[in-house]
Amino acid sequence: MSSTNGQVIRCKAAVAWEAGKPLVIEEVEVAPPQKMEVRIKILFTSLCHTDVYFWEAKGQNPVFPRILGHEAGGVVESVGEGVTDLQPGDHVLPVFTGECKECAHCKSEESNMCDLLRINTDRGVMLHDQKSRFSINGKPIFHFVGTSTFSEYTVVHVGCLAKINPLAPLDKVCVLSCGISVGLGATLNVAKPKKGSSVAVFGLGAVGLAAAEGARIAGASRIIGVDLNANRFELAKKFGVTEFVNPKDYKKPVQEVIAELTNGGVDRSVECTGHIDAMISAFECVHDGWGVAVLVGVPHKDAVFKTSPLNVLNERTLKGTFFGNYKPRSDILSVVEKYMNKELELEKFITHEVPFSEINKAFDLMLKGEGLRCIIRMDA
Repeated sequence: MSSTNGQVIRCKAAVAWEAGKPLVIEEVEVAPPQKMEVRIKILFTSLCHTDVYFWEAKGQNPVFPRILGHEAGGVVESVGEGVTDLQPGDHVLPVFTGECKECAHCKSEESNMCDLLRINTDRGVMLHDQKSRFSINGKPIFHFVGTSTFSEYTVVHVGCLAKINPLAPLDKVCVLSCGISVGLGATLNVAKPKKGSSVAVFGLGAVGLAAAEGARIAGASRIIGVDLNANRFELAKKFGVTEFVNPKDYKKPVQEVIAELTNGGVDRSVECTGHIDAMISAFECVHDGWGVAVLVGVPHKDAVFKTSPLNVLNERTLKGTFFGNYKPRSDILSVVEKYMNKELELEKFITHEVPFSEINKAFDLMLKGEGLRCIIRMDA
């Protein structure tokens, strides 16, 4: 039994006190886990653009002070009442969405959008009692998407934890908590390209490159990368991208360019930017009769998707996906095993590493558009 079991733990956390201001390393109190909760020691975390988006708080409700972070790997320290499938010492990946295993979505083979634990970016407290497990001198500090991994210890609902192979290196597989799984699953689980097929990927950031990686694993023969930043094209070759299209180089819509390059359109497309024009292009660039377009990027809440109904009637299919259609507790273990079996290459996504004390450097790198994933070592 852990000596900290049932006790308040004092540890370091990077607190966002207000929008857009550097995070501050503070000593926080982390309360014991309550019913259906687990307290975990975070060993490695990484920075995802979603953290930056909510730290900037330009397009959503500002919830501060807050502990951000949602891509991470850690070890279970203690468990709360009702938790039976995890125990201290287990290696886990916290995930921003969950799997209660009891709702209609969780029981469906087709959906991973859990009714109970679906992402809620405004909720800064735990479900059990609507209270925070973090505090500084008695003042509550809000949670972020149920994970808050920018802390040496955090408390997470058991349904948002994926138990993984203890031999898997947490400093690598932690990136599977969000972005890499999102892009990979969008291709493998939703687009489902056949061996020898053609795939267009819109947006060559970490999620788009993970989508390309999925197309590579599936055996696609042509993987066309579409991006406005020409500097991304060379890196994308490492992820299986075979051709590149920069929409700025053409006077015609990029969907027409792709249709000409592929004799009528690609077999599959995956859109990873969230820009509405790119979404429309991704749908209209797939081949009639069998083409499938998958939307991954999250658009502005007021954006409207417009296309001719004939594009649907001509047997093009438009799909959306949430977390790559992976159920966190049931499926992420198998994604980790893809890495362990050398089928999935994660190292090429990890371009930087910083100690926890320098976490703001990771934000600087992302704001400058440098690199893909920056690993933050909690013990350094």
